[in-house]
Amino acid sequence: MIEFILSKTELSRESVKSTIKLLEEDCTIPFISRYRKELTGNLDEVQIGEIVKYKEQFEALEKRKTTILKALEEDNVLTSELQEKINRAQDLTVLEDIYLPYKKKRKTKAETARKNGLEPLAKIIMSQNANDVESIAYRYVKGDVNSVEDALEGARHIIAEWINERTDIRNNIRYQLERFATINTKVVKAKLEDEKAQKFRDYFDWSESLNRIPSHRLLAILRAEQEGFIRVKIEIDDERALVKIEDRIIRSNNACSDQIEQAIKDAYKRLLLPSLSNEALQNAKAKADDAAITVFAKNLKQLLLGSPVGEKRVLAIDPGYRTGCKVVCLDAKGDLKYNETIYPHPPKNDRVGAMKKISSLADAYKIEAIAIGNGTASRETEALIRKIHFKNDIEVYVVSEAGASIYSASKIARDEFPNYDVTVRGSVSIGRRLQDPLAELVKIDAKSIGVGQYQHDVDQAKLRSSLDTVVESCVNAVGVNINTASKSLLSYVSGIGPKLAENIVAHRNENGAFSSRNDIKKVARLGNKAFEQGAAFLRIKDADNPLDDSAVHPERYNLVKQIAKDEGKAISELIGNSQVLKKIDLKKYINDEVGLPTLEDIISELEKPGLDIREKAKVFTFNQELKTISDLREGQLLPGIVNNITNFGCFVDVGIKESGLIHISNLADGYVSDVNEHVSLHQQIIVKVLEVDLSRKRIQFKLHK
Repeated sequence: MIEFILSKTELSRESVKSTIKLLEEDCTIPFISRYRKELTGNLDEVQIGEIVKYKEQFEALEKRKTTILKALEEDNVLTSELQEKINRAQDLTVLEDIYLPYKKKRKTKAETARKNGLEPLAKIIMSQNANDVESIAYRYVKGDVNSVEDALEGARHIIAEWINERTDIRNNIRYQLERFATINTKVVKAKLEDEKAQKFRDYFDWSESLNRIPSHRLLAILRAEQEGFIRVKIEIDDERALVKIEDRIIRSNNACSDQIEQAIKDAYKRLLLPSLSNEALQNAKAKADDAAITVFAKNLKQLLLGSPVGEKRVLAIDPGYRTGCKVVCLDAKGDLKYNETIYPHPPKNDRVGAMKKISSLADAYKIEAIAIGNGTASRETEALIRKIHFKNDIEVYVVSEAGASIYSASKIARDEFPNYDVTVRGSVSIGRRLQDPLAELVKIDAKSIGVGQYQHDVDQAKLRSSLDTVVESCVNAVGVNINTASKSLLSYVSGIGPKLAENIVAHRNENGAFSSRNDIKKVARLGNKAFEQGAAFLRIKDADNPLDDSAVHPERYNLVKQIAKDEGKAISELIGNSQVLKKIDLKKYINDEVGLPTLEDIISELEKPGLDIREKAKVFTFNQELKTISDLREGQLLPGIVNNITNFGCFVDVGIKESGLIHISNLADGYVSDVNEHVSLHQQIIVKVLEVDLSRKRIQFKLHK
């Protein structure tokens, strides 16, 4: 396993070895990267994630080898040479090619020919020594073989199968597909006028190099094919491919070579090309999946680490026309205190009544911030709120509703608010997202948050694994208040998981708030391992020991005590005291377990204990004159918020229904390789309108510096 991982990465042997040991001891990625730096050689979460990925690949390869060896043994065809070949295989494609000749096949043309006794004839032809092939073939005309042509055709089927099973030939076709294949599409004529097909009309007649096609385009083409609007074909130069095979096999110029030439064409057209072009397309799809999932993961991370307003009293509004605007008041901890519906927009148009109600609620519940969902009637509701003269300064924010409807109909929401309908739950979610995006968004399946493209088309297991890793990383990077966190949030804490999260909440409900990290050990079924993995990520506000509200691991409390003692101060006097902390000679505290990386982490944590790595939320105002796409004009400069990032650019919300695209070429004057280097999700930017296509409701922007 270690050799396999080393061949795939540029990490040191010791780092890989130690990390695997820690993983096999059930340590989590966040714990290893933060609290075992000396053992791993200071590897970060990404590098440890790579080790995990290749460890899983190796285990899958070994499992497949075991299955294949068992099957070969049962069929009495396993030789020591074959076993050695299988054991040496370093990837699944090579392994499957080795196994291919021995694989049990469904009824094939070659199998039928063998049963008809034609394998000796195939061997004679492949020897390429016979001149009068037809006379030899005549000897095999018996039973189900009715003619010389039948005999020759059967022999060619066997030869075609041999050619198909040759690893060198398969690899040569693979090479050509990898380097020179094109992906070609044709529209299904019956669907030409289908309204749903129009969004794919760019691909009705498309051709592009398979190894250069961007991931988003390949996924769009494959979706169009799946929905039945186009047909997709992978093509290479057939003549060149056939010549390459002939050069490897034909070494005579007689009747045998004619038969072999026919068998080669049959093998290529019927067996090699369909199978290997499909494999090439699947490989391209896997790469496209990885690229799309990477973008999705980056977007999700930025969204989860979005700016919180913190523990403020919030009035949240889920805007609407006919059904009204659902209003809720939340306390600083996000608990629901009041809910009501107002009707400021058509058809009721009760603007005055709505403004009075909002004003009185703001006073009654001492509201500090207002959150407005960014869906239907959002702009009109925001304009209405901004006209109210509040007694105190109240900040007004527009909040993304993406996934709020998923949450409001979920079991989590029903458990939290069994006596309220989905509209109230949705408004609560909007308000809580403003208070703490991370704590609220972990309750929703990450796929439903809508920060990626083609999330339903990519490998779902890979997507879920990647997104779960992102959520876990974000939750542990921020840290969790154990006394206020929901079950959903706690379940992502290192070493905790859903069952222990449930037990923590139950313990909290029965015994009241945790007063120290040691109390965590009293939770049912939370053993030493879970405590080791999770304790440092769980924070306790106003604890007797100030370290309980920091990222210092309990296993290092004695070390901090020693440092404080040496400095002649209490731990509380050390915290935040940069002057003293910067002068400490860390080298004298290095021992077999603790090195400089851990000591430096402890000092930076003591300087700013429990520091939230996220920026504070900023108020943002759209151009109030814009109402619809028709109000856009080329050359306009507009404030906007980045609401999605892709490999080909980013989408920007300027306060109308349609988001506009800043293509990657319009992000900067020079070449742009990574969109994320220029913009981040939910970033507030200024855009210039380049083009407005009213018929397709498409908008092109340029990033204005």
